[in-house]
Amino acid sequence: MQQQPDKPLGQQNHEIVDETAMVEFGRKLARAAAGNGAIIFLHGDLGVGKTTLCRGVLRDFGHTGAVKSPTYTLVEPYQFARQAVYHFDLYRLGDPEELEYMGIRDYFDRENICLVEWPEKGEGFLPMPDMDIYIEVSHADGRLLTYKTKTERGAIIARQLLA
Repeated sequence: MQQQPDKPLGQQNHEIVDETAMVEFGRKLARAAAGNGAIIFLHGDLGVGKTTLCRGVLRDFGHTGAVKSPTYTLVEPYQFARQAVYHFDLYRLGDPEELEYMGIRDYFDRENICLVEWPEKGEGFLPMPDMDIYIEVSHADGRLLTYKTKTERGAIIARQLLA
């Protein structure tokens, strides 16, 4: 059952002290979403750690290579034994309609984990997320990470993050 986007099921704040902590949060997020799939939107200014969080998710699934933001390709697919993870970066998207031409709907299968940086650039063409994650600078190396759930699946992930 999906809730209306303006009525999140829950909200939590986390203080992230450094890059290592951001990667660890990503690993924990991967464990919480594994097996269920998830659509997670990542919000924040350039350089706040969205891709670092994605690196943590991918590391937990076993990826050992570099994790770069797919700024020019828009999506980077990762296929793991457990499930597929798609890392989107829509920062350079000129028009949200371009997402239709790349077959965006095919990626958002309920079994996949989809991490979407700059989702506001794809507004109107992206499905509702299970969770929105907002990252902002809180001090020199630290970040304030706030996540809001939008669906029951997002609420399940949030409960597992808190466990």
